[in-house]
Amino acid sequence: MTIRVVLTDDEAAVRTGFALILDHYAEDIEVVGSAVDGAEAVAMARELRPDVVLMDVRMPRMDGISATRRICDLTKVLMLTNFAHDEYVFGALRAGCHGFLLKDVEPERLVESVRSVHRGEGVLAPVVATKLIRTFSARSISVGWEADALTPREQQVLAYLGRGMSNTQIAARMRVAHTTAKTHVARILSKLNLRSRVQAAIVAQELGLTDTVS
Repeated sequence: MTIRVVLTDDEAAVRTGFALILDHYAEDIEVVGSAVDGAEAVAMARELRPDVVLMDVRMPRMDGISATRRICDLTKVLMLTNFAHDEYVFGALRAGCHGFLLKDVEPERLVESVRSVHRGEGVLAPVVATKLIRTFSARSISVGWEADALTPREQQVLAYLGRGMSNTQIAARMRVAHTTAKTHVARILSKLNLRSRVQAAIVAQELGLTDTVS
């Protein structure tokens, strides 16, 4: 199955570079649109219904975070930027993006990240993952839901999400079918009113659930 992608960046050279990488390294990925800012990305997402949108953060007219907030229910968004500033990282994750990478990502890593996001998995640049861990280990946060909002099984799945596991890895660890793991994840997102696996992983970190599973 072909993964349909829209590229969003205000620099033509960046859009061209990513398009060349995807064309050269991935036969299963097709670039179906190219947007110069967040407003165009929103319009293309609504018209073309791509599987994944690669989104820059800082752009004229409408920034990537605002655009992500508008289209996260229509498609999956992978943020790509030059800087992992706190306001970018946390703003993008709260907006509902499925991944956050830096633009100097290796071509193979970019291609695999697009595939992972398309599968519904979260991807983070190492520097971003480190930033999240340091942030949540340094402070105690209340996320506004009771422990019994999730079943024990769902709490276990949430803990695995906090460790960055895919549905396949969760299914293997819990010895259940892949579809069962996928259903658990969907229910967790619904019950906690979350938009993505990345947000779920953050909640798991906030609650310290990652230490409850092996």
